[in-house]
Amino acid sequence: MFSARSLFKEIVDNDASFRLFCSIAASGEAQGGWENGRIAALLPASMRELAPKVTRHGADEDKHGRIFQALMRKRGLTPTEVPVETDYTGLLERRGIGLAHDKLRRDEPLTELDIITYLSHSRVTEQRAAAQMVMLTKHFGEHPELGKAVRMISHDEDNHLAYCHEELLRLARAGHGRTIQRTLRECAHAEIAVYRDVSLAVMAHMGRILKWPTVKSVALAAGIHAIYAYERLAGWRRMVSLRMPERRNPLGGPATSAPEFA
Repeated sequence: MFSARSLFKEIVDNDASFRLFCSIAASGEAQGGWENGRIAALLPASMRELAPKVTRHGADEDKHGRIFQALMRKRGLTPTEVPVETDYTGLLERRGIGLAHDKLRRDEPLTELDIITYLSHSRVTEQRAAAQMVMLTKHFGEHPELGKAVRMISHDEDNHLAYCHEELLRLARAGHGRTIQRTLRECAHAEIAVYRDVSLAVMAHMGRILKWPTVKSVALAAGIHAIYAYERLAGWRRMVSLRMPERRNPLGGPATSAPEFA
């Protein structure tokens, strides 16, 4: 009926749907950049050695947001309002996953448990981001308009995921293993539900913009529910496993700049 490639091509080829896609992505990346910036500033004294890596993580997220903004500008588009039901980061926060923005706005040092929560949340969400970017790179890595952007973002997301593995394993060796596993499981189960809800909402908006027939919208919704069922049953396990990454110290250097798209 249709493939992931044809679906995304349809979204990318239409200015209105592309504008919404990039606006949602840019908003999420900007939130991630702000969160990491605040966490870097509030790290407890016992974990200050993490500051350069958390700062680099935030800088990368900010860069990704600028990339999506630049992709819109290249088409002469301006960002559109992001529907609340498509706000992945906001919905996770409302479920109590990760560090609450109210806490990050206060000038009070975080605790070691807060940093374990942050890294566990990031390990789960970066797994999702890395997988999505692998898919986009597969289908659009050589696209004349999107190729450079998706390749750069995919590389960064792989680094972010490796960083989370590395730091959580270090903390597990320091005696936090049970806390990490419990937090990872909580984050994973919440994330797969939020991802399902956001996916349904995004596809509903895209369907209205692109005037998809009812049968196509129903089939896409059924596919999203099927993915959720699999992840609820067994797929969540890939989000909670920890292994030493091939990329060691992946956030140990300075952030790279965003490419030019003009």
